[in-house]
Amino acid sequence: MTIMQATELTHAAMLGLGVYRPERVVTNEEICETLDSTDEWIQSRSGIRTRRFAGAEESLIGMATAAAERALAVSGVSADQLGCVIVATSTHPEHTPASAPQVATALGSTAAAFDVSAGCAGFCHALNPASAMVRSGAESHVPVIGVEQLSRFMDPTDRGTAFIFADGAGAVVVGPSGATGIGPTAWGSDGSQSGVITQTPSCLGAHTETPVVQMEGTAVFRWAPFAMAEVAHSALRAAGVAVDDLDAFIPHQANLRITQTLSRNIKLPESVAVATDIVDSGNTSAASVPLAMEAMLRKGEARVGDVALLIAFGAGLSYAGRVVALPPIE
Repeated sequence: MTIMQATELTHAAMLGLGVYRPERVVTNEEICETLDSTDEWIQSRSGIRTRRFAGAEESLIGMATAAAERALAVSGVSADQLGCVIVATSTHPEHTPASAPQVATALGSTAAAFDVSAGCAGFCHALNPASAMVRSGAESHVPVIGVEQLSRFMDPTDRGTAFIFADGAGAVVVGPSGATGIGPTAWGSDGSQSGVITQTPSCLGAHTETPVVQMEGTAVFRWAPFAMAEVAHSALRAAGVAVDDLDAFIPHQANLRITQTLSRNIKLPESVAVATDIVDSGNTSAASVPLAMEAMLRKGEARVGDVALLIAFGAGLSYAGRVVALPPIE
């Protein structure tokens, strides 16, 4: 018996980008109504001025679906063309069923669907299997969605997390292209630091409680700007792209100080635009990279087709970096 398979690899690219930002804008002043802090302290520590929290009527599935629908519309791809749907999230409230099959159904698709849990690195992790599916010919079009509702998993009195995390969704459609639009992945993990970003247990004895995110911010700051500089250069080498050839740098929006330090450590030239969506959107974990991409394109800080370096890092600790061509938006 002969098993048939594709023998020639094609190119993969992000064909379109869509996002969903919740309606409610939350200022630092509102955060400080519960948190023992000030607007000045929050901005000095993180760079964040505002963030968005989902309302009761804005579900995680609904947010993911809305972002994916917009990405499909921009890409000119219909639901019946989808071969797989990948959702990166850490805040889907159920271990089973996963969110992705529900998103696929909401999109009108019966494609294979699964979730990726890699913390804030989830979106950049999910791009890897999506790109591989398209390049191998296994599937033609694969939406990759990063979505979080971290506001529902926070302790509003925790000075280490309450002002940082926020909600949002961003999606791209990965599909075939005439040129390489998604470079090789430089990724990995460091489980020895798994205790740096955690969730409290959801069940304590006979009492069920909502798990909340906890983070050792100092440990993250000591690790990310330095370790991720090496990952950035690995991704650039794998793609055959020099740092001077970059148009944009779009890191996970963890903290403005981390972004600034990482940019210096990578030795980015001044000509490279750097994403700072953290200022207006907070840290949206797996959604932060696609949201930051959209913000740069919408504001004219970057253009469709620009060469961008994506870097993401988070719980695990997990990390991933790659060079991409920026996709079109609405």
